[in-house]
Amino acid sequence: MTTAQDTRTIIDIHILQTVPPSNINRDDTGSPKTAYYGGVRRARVSSQAWKRAVRLAFADLLDDSQLGERTKRVGESLAERIAALDPSLADRKSELAAAVFAASGLKTEKKKADKKDAEESGDVESGYLLFLSHRQLDNLAAVAVESANNDKPLDGKVVRALANTEHSIDIALFGRMVADLPDINVDAACQVSHAISVHAVDNEFDYFTAVDDRKQDNNETGAGMIGTVEFNSSTLYRYATVDVNLLQQTLGDDAATRAAVEAFVTAFVRSMPTGKQNTFAHRTLPDAVVVRVRETQSINLVGAFETPVTESQSSGRIKLAADALADHTKQVENAFGEQPVQSWVTLAGTQADALAGLGESVPFNALVVGVGELVAARLGQSA
Repeated sequence: MTTAQDTRTIIDIHILQTVPPSNINRDDTGSPKTAYYGGVRRARVSSQAWKRAVRLAFADLLDDSQLGERTKRVGESLAERIAALDPSLADRKSELAAAVFAASGLKTEKKKADKKDAEESGDVESGYLLFLSHRQLDNLAAVAVESANNDKPLDGKVVRALANTEHSIDIALFGRMVADLPDINVDAACQVSHAISVHAVDNEFDYFTAVDDRKQDNNETGAGMIGTVEFNSSTLYRYATVDVNLLQQTLGDDAATRAAVEAFVTAFVRSMPTGKQNTFAHRTLPDAVVVRVRETQSINLVGAFETPVTESQSSGRIKLAADALADHTKQVENAFGEQPVQSWVTLAGTQADALAGLGESVPFNALVVGVGELVAARLGQSA
């Protein structure tokens, strides 16, 4: 007999990835973020940093109508749409945008004057980053234009309903919290862990000098600028999970859910936060990707690295990390009877061969297609 739990579809993504000397994600002092795990200091990249990298990567994978924007400058964004929809209202666009947010119950304040502009802007800002889909903004602009042209007051219930339907893929995946209007909050369908190194790490310092090109004219010596940049290098364990059922519930569409899953897997695997990228050119691709589809719960396998990996002349970090991850996966799944519905593995080279036994070994593009086809089949099964 099929139960509701049997139809759950959870996608776990595990990645091993080596990055060279870099400062991908800085703390408040400019140092690379770190964390203690297993009793030693590890390199760390926050989940927030990688989520933003994924959201930016969506622009190359999804249509603009499937995405949203997260900004405090919501008044400006809505006003532009109102003016584009009805140019005759251009002079009132900021006023009308402010009226929409007032009707919704969202607390806003006037945007502070631009430093280059002596006059104060009429646009409003929210007190925090507000996530709205492009379709929601278009719908709110349409109701503002209709209200202005028919001289009818805005209905707060209608405005709030428009802000709570036609969610974009990024909102459905990463969620939305609106303190002023909790009834339009959206639960996130994905979770992303902080990436940590599989080994102990110590931050290092690069002392640099920059030469003034014009000093040579006067035969002057010495640096035009000096400074230091803190960095580390690491092999990271990265993990994310997607609740396909919750994603489908928010999007309300099977095809959009499949597109969202394929885009997320692609973007999470291939993206990279851009901190100090021009300084270090740290952009790499993973050494190993393991995707396991489950029916019960998501399982973070970071326990494989509770004992830090220590490389030797005969074995580098990738091989040792892959051995540890493969062994830990089997131990956890055997102990708890947690066998995946399906599993795929993409490996770059032979160092991570120990992971090949965890699933079907395929090129990454085939992995994405396989995950998408399985999601489509399982959504059809549960419909």
